[in-house]
Amino acid sequence: MTTRRQFLKAGTAAAAMGAVFCGCGMLQSAHGQQPTRQTLPVMVAGKRVKSIDVHAHCHFHEAGALLGPEADSVMQVPVNGADEAFIDMTRRLAVMDSQAVDMEILSINPFWYNRDRELAGAIVKIQNEKLAELCASKPDRFAAFASLTLQAPDLAVRELETAVKKQGLKGAAIGGIVDGVEFSDPKFHPVWAKAEELGVPLFIHPAAIPELKKRLSGNGWLTNTIGNPLETTIALSHLIFEGTFDRFPGLKVIAAHGGGYLGSYADRSDHPCLVGPKGCNPAITLKKQPTEYLKQIYFDSLIFTPEAIRHLVAQVGASQVLLGSDYPYPWQLHPVDHIFASTSLSDDEKADIIGRTAAKLFNFQA
Repeated sequence: MTTRRQFLKAGTAAAAMGAVFCGCGMLQSAHGQQPTRQTLPVMVAGKRVKSIDVHAHCHFHEAGALLGPEADSVMQVPVNGADEAFIDMTRRLAVMDSQAVDMEILSINPFWYNRDRELAGAIVKIQNEKLAELCASKPDRFAAFASLTLQAPDLAVRELETAVKKQGLKGAAIGGIVDGVEFSDPKFHPVWAKAEELGVPLFIHPAAIPELKKRLSGNGWLTNTIGNPLETTIALSHLIFEGTFDRFPGLKVIAAHGGGYLGSYADRSDHPCLVGPKGCNPAITLKKQPTEYLKQIYFDSLIFTPEAIRHLVAQVGASQVLLGSDYPYPWQLHPVDHIFASTSLSDDEKADIIGRTAAKLFNFQA
């Protein structure tokens, strides 16, 4: 007979083993056991809401082919869901239906910032054409952020204008830094000015921090777990403290993964120049408290728990939070359910996060 002590000991051992062998298949099963499963059409307080996922990815083989032998190592990243970034329309639509997602705003994480101008421009040209073609084939289900050759800001300005005015794309997806140069650098001002002029948002998606590769090595995929949200936090903080948001008050930014750590610890940003003035540039006088610039930033909802959503909304306001899943990567398999589970939100706040705010931001019919 198994004693209670033996049973508990075996259970503890199994749990420990689970921490080792638990993979995304098991995570998907866990997500699948959630009791509340939303379906299309999404209804909030008896009213239909168009659910809009602003954080969804794709790739195109035609763009990767320009990299030659490097294509597989750059575009076939060894993570779950990577193959599904090359969209099979039937499968992607079926998944969106199962997630209760009406529309995805597609983006491509930059892998071309360290390439020469001509190659990067060719990659971006193909991607934007393919994105426009895909979205035109299913305009009720897909929209997209353009890719930009940000290492060549003059080219990026033209790409953005073409993407928005001629290709119907809804803004641009950018990384967290460009070949070691922060977004607050004046060289990028023409790009931000063009985005402000066009009234379109820029979606910041990080790609870890190469300088921390050694510190972040080891178990836990820390380059992503810690490095990605940290890079977003750094990028946003430079835009705030270097006065970029003051220079471009109409610039709209969407920050992936809930804005990294900024939304969790923003109030510290209001104090450094009082405590350590020598660490601050006396030539830069911000027009507002650093935390007030959060009202110029939108944050996706990819932060995993209702408590995290509650805290983010308390910090930045429900009006600044948008639905995000990171699909096809299985971080959040049922993003709409995640918002419905957030009991701290009112029905209006849930409807705004699920889609109404995005519909206004992208000028969609809600």
